Amino acid sequence: MHRGDSQVARITVTVPARLHLGFFDLNGRLGRRFGSIGLPITELQTSLNIARAARTAVSGPESDRVKEHLDTMAKLLALDGAHEVRVTEVVPAHAGLGSGTQLALAVAAAVRRLHNYALDVEGDAVKLGRGTRSGIGIGLFERGGLIVDGGRGKVPRPAPVISRLPFPEAWRVIVILDRERYGLHGEQEVTTFASLPPMPDADAAHSCRLVLMKALPALAEHDLLNFGAAIRELQASLGDYFAPVQGGSRFTSPAVATVLDQLDRAGAHGIGQSSWGPTGFAFASSLEEASRLAALARQHSRNRGLDIRVCAGLNRGAEIVAGAELRE
Repeated sequence: MHRGDSQVARITVTVPARLHLGFFDLNGRLGRRFGSIGLPITELQTSLNIARAARTAVSGPESDRVKEHLDTMAKLLALDGAHEVRVTEVVPAHAGLGSGTQLALAVAAAVRRLHNYALDVEGDAVKLGRGTRSGIGIGLFERGGLIVDGGRGKVPRPAPVISRLPFPEAWRVIVILDRERYGLHGEQEVTTFASLPPMPDADAAHSCRLVLMKALPALAEHDLLNFGAAIRELQASLGDYFAPVQGGSRFTSPAVATVLDQLDRAGAHGIGQSSWGPTGFAFASSLEEASRLAALARQHSRNRGLDIRVCAGLNRGAEIVAGAELRE
């Protein structure tokens, strides 16, 4: 752990939301479990500012969680003095968009940069209780792009990132949010995973093959048809596996499921649910095509209370800016 002599007045950290495109080994007989694939996206993000202060004060959304993370980092780094933190924007919580991990890592990075410590994204994730299953949140924080992690092994540490590919600049993602529902989280999520039987060997093997031999090569070749087909099939398999704890459905939100079905019929690629949902997603080849599909989705989602957005994939990680002005 290194600490420099120079000081900065304040730090701004901005972290994008992420889509969890699926687990590909929920069997674990090879010694690892929860390998996963994910992507950071535009339009939804967490942003906060931190500065030294006469007394500690945290304001904005998720302030209680931020205060807990701030206290943990202060103890970890044996810091003296107080801080002012203003949270200006957050990713919706419990929506399958990685909000908890982004928030925790944003606080950790802000504290470290403010006090001139080197970043330790993986180490801080462990200390702050993040990355217990998926390592893609850590990977996207550091680098962005389409991230694949190798699952959790027996050693209690975040899953290692084993692949990072740039996401095509022209492609877009239609994201469907249901603000009235929440995905599984906390102790309920832990209990649910413990209650599920191991995924059959053949299903886990086929999921790994879909990722390694179809999704990733297609992405490298900018082949949306086969990339989308791989993600769609992976999602269908996972949806069937999780259906018993999702009310018998592949999707947490019936409204989102209806819109995704319409998008599938209209030519969207790779439809699915991010993590436990309720957020759904689908891919399009261009902004123009995504706008067409989003317009159809909005038409079919009238009076359903859904938030439908056209997003791009991000090929960069978190933005950490020194000296930025605190924003109101």
